[in-house]
Amino acid sequence: MTRLRYISKNYKHLNNAGNKAKTDIEIILSEDGALNAGLERTVGLGAVRGYARTLGSVIASCFRLKKGDVLLLQYPFKKYYDFVCRIARAKGLKTVTLIHDLGSFRRKKLTVEQEIKRLNRNDAIIVHTPNMEKWLVENGVRVPIVILEIFDYLSEGVNTAPQSCAGDVPRVLFAGNLTFENNKFLYDLSEMSGNFKMVLYGNGLDKSRIGQHAVWKGFCPSDRLICEAEGDYGLVWYGVSIVSGEGPLGEYVRYIAPHKLSLYIRCGMPVIVWKESGMAPFVAENNIGLVVGSLEELDSAISEVTDNQYCEMKQNVEKVSAKLASGYYTRKAVAEALKLI
Repeated sequence: MTRLRYISKNYKHLNNAGNKAKTDIEIILSEDGALNAGLERTVGLGAVRGYARTLGSVIASCFRLKKGDVLLLQYPFKKYYDFVCRIARAKGLKTVTLIHDLGSFRRKKLTVEQEIKRLNRNDAIIVHTPNMEKWLVENGVRVPIVILEIFDYLSEGVNTAPQSCAGDVPRVLFAGNLTFENNKFLYDLSEMSGNFKMVLYGNGLDKSRIGQHAVWKGFCPSDRLICEAEGDYGLVWYGVSIVSGEGPLGEYVRYIAPHKLSLYIRCGMPVIVWKESGMAPFVAENNIGLVVGSLEELDSAISEVTDNQYCEMKQNVEKVSAKLASGYYTRKAVAEALKLI
């Protein structure tokens, strides 16, 4: 009988999107009977102890993995990925890699050729969006590919923040890094006059530069934000420009399923995404928000939404949110990948 395995590790903390997504996937796999081939997951052991713990987990997996197992790897797995793939192949395992981030694309930690060579060691890979699949195939990936669609988001929280009433000014929420250097568009958007106001959650805000149309709520952990977020729409936008997704991170949005989008949906909010983003088709097909070509269109796009249309989007958000809370998309993608190998 085929056993599905994964390798857990030490996580510095669970306050960022990457670690939250990875630990949620471990939980979903475990609930479905997958076994951790490494050591038990730990959080926050510090640099030296954390390194030793993760290394110990990888070494333990070398003894626990058996011929015929299927190993699901979450990518990137830093310096251990190539080693684990070679061990798995030598022991007669099949491997499926679920991609979180591409090192060659945004961080430039690898060349494209190096990354494609790594990924081709698998029997199947799970990617965010059709755009990511297309980019990988065009650059040489030859193994079967499954599309995740969106990252699940486990939390028992339910938004209990006061809802807007008819006639209230719509609130557009943005949660994340608020520094001018990383998200200059926020500062430009907060200066724009329009029939909406910005609600900001996060660290790094330059109060001397932020405009009068923004309200800062400080930093709020994601599980608490799901319960307390004040907003009518969640904005998924990156980069320096309000016109388009400019800069390395803005360009990367063409291919990825941002974890931030899942968070907003779990907050119960329709989302706003760039029309060129990898998630624009998902948002449009599920009718869970607005797709805009530029933030200059934001005021008119929001103003054109009728009360009935907004209620319909909210209802659709609730349906998708329930799927995210149950691990639906991870389970579906993993099941499809297993059929392909």
